[in-house]
Amino acid sequence: MPPVSPWWTPSVHADRRPVLLARNRIEAALRTYLAAEDFVMVDVPGLQHSPGNETHLHAFQTTAIGNDGAGQTLYLRTSPEFSMKKLLAAGEQRIASFAHVWRNRERGALHHPEFTMLEWYRAGAPYDTIIADCLAMLRLAAGAAGTRMLRRRGKETDPLAEPERLTVVDAFSRYAGVDLFATMADDGSTDADALARELRSAGLGVPAEYTWSYLFSRVLVEKIEPNLGLGRVTILDRYPAAEAALARRAADDRRVAERFELYACGVELANGFGELTDAAEQRRRFILEMEEKERLYGERYPIDEELLAALPYMPETSGVALGFDRLVMLATGVSRIEQVLWAPVPETAP
Repeated sequence: MPPVSPWWTPSVHADRRPVLLARNRIEAALRTYLAAEDFVMVDVPGLQHSPGNETHLHAFQTTAIGNDGAGQTLYLRTSPEFSMKKLLAAGEQRIASFAHVWRNRERGALHHPEFTMLEWYRAGAPYDTIIADCLAMLRLAAGAAGTRMLRRRGKETDPLAEPERLTVVDAFSRYAGVDLFATMADDGSTDADALARELRSAGLGVPAEYTWSYLFSRVLVEKIEPNLGLGRVTILDRYPAAEAALARRAADDRRVAERFELYACGVELANGFGELTDAAEQRRRFILEMEEKERLYGERYPIDEELLAALPYMPETSGVALGFDRLVMLATGVSRIEQVLWAPVPETAP
């Protein structure tokens, strides 16, 4: 097989250019929407003292050298979230950011080590309003790309169709035959052995060593996600509290949290929350996440003490992060994320 020409080869770029111009039109349409909704666009730093405190989130680490030659560990942001929440604490009400973010240990058809995240927050709004924003943006993206349907690898989603709204518990029952609530206590704590029994009863394999979170994620990825967003958008709602470190718990059931993910063509496009503002609870969750990260990967990240200090000043807020590159992929019908990036990062050294 002849070697693949690099993206900067004139003939390759000429083939890619229509998709890249569609990307620009989609971004312009979303910026227009946000402006019409009175959002303030904010530009927050890429370097942070903490890159986030989720178990399976991996950051790029660097060292800042001061004028005295002393070094300080910093990280490239995995999300603009922490900085944006501090701006909400400072008094901003509606803010949005098209942010380049960096995530390590992630590369594939839907993953790139550097990508663009559109993140926005509405103070004083329920997260149903954020869901409505997402649905509007999917319709705008399709229109800007000159298409009616979102497409990927033979799957289609009509962004104009009435979306499906499905709880995580119902999705596990429907697509995996697993009773997730049977593995959770009333306070939201989880029982890994109970979930393992549920999986075995449903005919699913269980490894010799496991955690509740590992089994949950495995079923979600293998059995549930491929069935979501087919024909119409799926809003996967009310995540288990144990899988929503940054979301507040649902008022009617402490086992679940105000977290949703939005799917089209079997692809996760957005991850949103009714945001947690209880600093003590947030610290507790961060510590648990970092203990699990150290157990699995032998490392942990510092906690952003400024964020915890800012949370008491932050109003009740709903927010969401949308994978902008993935949205462009579906609107243009391409299969790999590199196809919608103006200058993708090479997989090997040139």
